[in-house]
This record gives sequence, C-alpha cells and structure tokens, in this order.
Amino acid sequence: MEKRIAVLPGDGIGKEIIRGAVDVLQAIGERFGHKFHFSYGKIGGGAIDELGTPLPDETIDLCKESDAVLLGAVGGPKWDQQPAHMRPEKGLLKIRKELDLYANLRPTIYYSSLAESSPLKKEVIENVDLLMVRELTGGLYFGKPSERSVKDGKDVVVDTLFYQKEEMTRVIKLAFELAQNRKKKVTSVDKANVLESSRLWREVAEEVSKDFPDVQLEHMLVDNAAMQMIKNPTQFDVVVTENMFGDILSDEASVLTGSLGMLPSASLSEEGPYLFEPIHGSAPDIEGQNLANPLATILSAAMMLRLSFGLEDEASAIEKAVDEVLNAGYRTKDIESEGMKLVTTTEMTEQVKATILDNQTIKSIMECYS
Repeated sequence: MEKRIAVLPGDGIGKEIIRGAVDVLQAIGERFGHKFHFSYGKIGGGAIDELGTPLPDETIDLCKESDAVLLGAVGGPKWDQQPAHMRPEKGLLKIRKELDLYANLRPTIYYSSLAESSPLKKEVIENVDLLMVRELTGGLYFGKPSERSVKDGKDVVVDTLFYQKEEMTRVIKLAFELAQNRKKKVTSVDKANVLESSRLWREVAEEVSKDFPDVQLEHMLVDNAAMQMIKNPTQFDVVVTENMFGDILSDEASVLTGSLGMLPSASLSEEGPYLFEPIHGSAPDIEGQNLANPLATILSAAMMLRLSFGLEDEASAIEKAVDEVLNAGYRTKDIESEGMKLVTTTEMTEQVKATILDNQTIKSIMECYS
C-alpha cells in the first residue's frame, strides 16, 4: 500500500514529536511492506513568522491532496500579543473548517503500568476505556460576532454560540455508531438547564437515539460530567458533546492516564482527509530539549492507520509496542515514577520502533538495571 501523508509539525515541541511519529510509521512500512510518502507544510506561529499567516494556502492545498494529515502542535507565548486573526490557533481552527473536520475522537485508555502517574487512586481509574466525541466546527469557537468593542464608554466583549441542527445531528449520530462497536452506551453532555443550544442538543440526541435501539442514551449536565469523570470514570463508554465542553472534558480525562502526553486524537470529515494530532499543546518551555513525550503523537499515527487506511494489524502493532515499552519501565519526564528508566523523546521513539521491528534488544528495565 502507498499513501500520501501531509505532515504539519507546527510550533514548540511539534517538530520533535512529529519526528517520532514519522519514524514509527516508517518502521511500520518496513515491517508490513507499505510505503508512506511524507510532505511537509507550515501552520501556526512558524507560518506567521515566515509567511505572514497562520495557515498558508499551500498548506491547505497540501492537506486536501493527501490521504491523511498528521499535526504536531501550534501556539506559544511568543504570539500572545498578536491580533486575533493572526494568532497561531486561528490556523488550527481554519484547517478544521477547510477540511470540514466536524468530529474529534479522543480515546482515554487505562495503562496499568502508568497507574502511579495518575493523581487518582488505582481503583478509580482501573479499566477506564472511554471515547470522547467532540463536535469540532461549530459553537463558541466559530460563532459570529466574536469581538471586543467599546459601548457607552465601557469595554465589552461578545462571543456567539451558534449551531445548526444538522451539525449536532451528524456528530451525535457518529457517537451512536461508534458505541455500537463498544459497550453500547452514549452519554450526551450539555447544559440544558441554562443554554438554549443545549436544549436543542438534548432534543437531537433523543431523536437520533430512536434509530439505535440497542444503544443506551443518558443525558448529563457538563458540571456533573466533570465531577463524574474524576469520581467514577469507568461508568462512561462514548461521551458526545459540543465543541467547548469537549475541549475541556477531554483535557480533564488526561489525568486518568497520568499525562496529556498519552492522549491521541482523530478529527474526521465526511469526505476529505482526516487529521490526527495529540491533544496536548506546544509546550514551548521544553522545546528543543528532547524531553517531550512522543507517545500521544505515535498513538495518533496508529489511529491514522486504522481510521484512514483500514490497517488494523498495523495500528495494533503500534499500540502493543507502546504498551510493551511502558511495561518495560521506560518513561519520559511527564510520566516519570520511582524505579523507572527516564528517557528522552528520541530514546522513547527508538524503543517503540525496536519493538515494532521485533528487535530483541529491548529489555525490561528490571533486567537492564538489576
């Protein structure tokens, strides 16, 4: 199989974590006989500095001509004072609109080897396996007007939460379809006791559920969902919600695995290429120090193989390799714990590659340092 992948490293640690994912994909190609062609584009702060825009037209064209898109991270304090239309994050929002990436999938899976990295008790997080389905192209992040102005001599701001019913329907329907292949439960998160948009969201969820009689639907207010995510996370299977709630809740879910550095994501469209990225940011404080955890990006590459290319065995090979490396005791700084071997970004990537290629040089940390 031959596939074209658009690679957008972005800002901060983006180049380091993207390099790790590309190296792992090349190892998959070597083991399974595939050829991946990587083409690089600019997005975010670096694109602003070089080309005067957070998302150049040539990057959009590159993505649309590719079979999938792999993104690192964007943003950083260097560009915090830029006007709104020239912020790095505008590039991220625009690529979502340009590719119609309406649904963001963020899985949170319990790793027994990382139980000590989570601030929660092992008995709370054990066996967590939830999938956050976040609407990605509507809501507060895209509504107009969104502006700051002066009215009667006072500074005022407005952000608009705007949705069409069709936007809600398609992402909620996707959540039900995904639940059919899991534990057959959908939790729809809203703020229907306050927001009119949430009341419509709840109505749509009820409508869609009629077409999926085998899937249980429950409604949960977002403030309660935030509490339940920490108190009893194993109650969740598929969680579907609007843009801003999904952004916040999926970041909260990262503590269940111990670090943002462990959570991959996939953004799906109806017709165009899908986009894959870690959920964490650009971490400019550790940029260039070879300290970043590449596993979320590597696991995002696994999601690419499965969802964009239909390569289940290859995706599973990456996921199993990550699990083996963690079980062997290798840790980047964000998931470091006593008795484990602290490694760099590059070293963690090499361990995953070695496992994929059946290199027997990888050994348990207990064997190496006994």
